[in-house]
Amino acid sequence: MLMAYASVAAFFLVAGGFIFVSMVLGKFIRPNNMYTEKVDTYECGEAPVGPAWFNFNPRFYIIALIFIVFDVEIAFIYPVARVFRRWVDQGQGWFAFVEIFLFVAVLLLGLVYVWVKGDLEWIRSIKGDPRGALDTSSAIKAPDAPTGDETASFDEAA
Repeated sequence: MLMAYASVAAFFLVAGGFIFVSMVLGKFIRPNNMYTEKVDTYECGEAPVGPAWFNFNPRFYIIALIFIVFDVEIAFIYPVARVFRRWVDQGQGWFAFVEIFLFVAVLLLGLVYVWVKGDLEWIRSIKGDPRGALDTSSAIKAPDAPTGDETASFDEAA
């Protein structure tokens, strides 16, 4: 019995030793010539703009979690849908139908809860905030058509 634990301990010792030796060997082998461009933050080949730490709206995480919950439901419905014809042939079709109906009903109840709570709204106001909701009407409006004066000045500049 203790021999089984000893083999696991030996495995962890060998793995830890491999990591330690690799790190120490890398420290001695790699060049150590630091300069400002090398120690700068790497952002997909672009120069970084602004600080790396900023407040991120948690609504993005909430929307992502809601999407994952409703996306994973397919993984739970698929096995029942796969065997549904066999259950109908065995006389258990109503059982499968009721099972899927209850599952989807619970998910719809969750969707209604999230919808009523307002977590599906991308831009929303906070209750009691005197500023109210942001005015997003200008973001949706189509740009005005150019007048003759603007096109004339563009043609003259060209």
